[in-house]
Amino acid sequence: MMGTKVRSFAALPRELSLEDLVPEENFYRRLEARLDLSFVRELVAPLYAEGGRPSVDPAVFFKLQLVMFFEGLRSERELMRVTADRLSLSWYLGYDLFEPLPDHSSLTRIRERFGTEIFRRFFERIVQMCVEADAAVDSLAPRWFVEAHLHDLFEGDAPEHEKEGVEDHQGTEDAHSQSEGPVRALPTAADEDLLQSNRASEDWIFRDGAQDRSFEGTSWRGRTADTRASSTDPDASPMRWSENARRLGYRTNHVVDGGKARIILSVLVTPGEVSENRPMLDLAHRRSLDHRR
Repeated sequence: MMGTKVRSFAALPRELSLEDLVPEENFYRRLEARLDLSFVRELVAPLYAEGGRPSVDPAVFFKLQLVMFFEGLRSERELMRVTADRLSLSWYLGYDLFEPLPDHSSLTRIRERFGTEIFRRFFERIVQMCVEADAAVDSLAPRWFVEAHLHDLFEGDAPEHEKEGVEDHQGTEDAHSQSEGPVRALPTAADEDLLQSNRASEDWIFRDGAQDRSFEGTSWRGRTADTRASSTDPDASPMRWSENARRLGYRTNHVVDGGKARIILSVLVTPGEVSENRPMLDLAHRRSLDHRR
């Protein structure tokens, strides 16, 4: 017999908790556990008066901005309509089942009061927190384990004979481009002159950033980066942050014009373990190739 669903809803018991209705694996539960936005209260404190009616919690406002981004919403009105329809969003904001949510017009006024400077500082702080979480010292694991994991992730890469075919095709395209005239651009890591020069010296760029981990002698004690790697950001490597502290990070290398303008001509980002003299010759060679063109 075909069933017919009757729409009948019983009143929710007051002892029912929103904690029980949001699954443990919900995205916003994980976000709440990993991203503490309490810092925004101090960030915007100078914009509020000492007395008067309590405003919407600034942490709630910025949580709603994140929700608008994650859900792909375009307006505060649509944001609050979606929030009212999702138990997980009410839970994330800290609002109970029977507690009224902020009005969309209040969010618009708050956004206008904060202005772009507050949003810029909020964004910078969030990026800093995310980078520290992604490349935390706690993520260090034995290098062989991390490299084996990466190999498993990319084991479906093209075989060597297919790669050779791609390289031959690239060479044909390069020859065709050269026949049309000189290209006024910085040489890339695929530039043939640069490759030939680096093959002779085994410079950093020729190895695609891979580190030379061969060492000689019995007194060598080894670097942390040679035996351990970050499981979340393998390209970052330990750097001395202070006398007793280390962080995972990168090193930026610049080629700067010697004139008064100090124009930056080339930039290369490397793991923190790479000393500046390693990529320096590559960067200088790129510049000399560009001048010859």
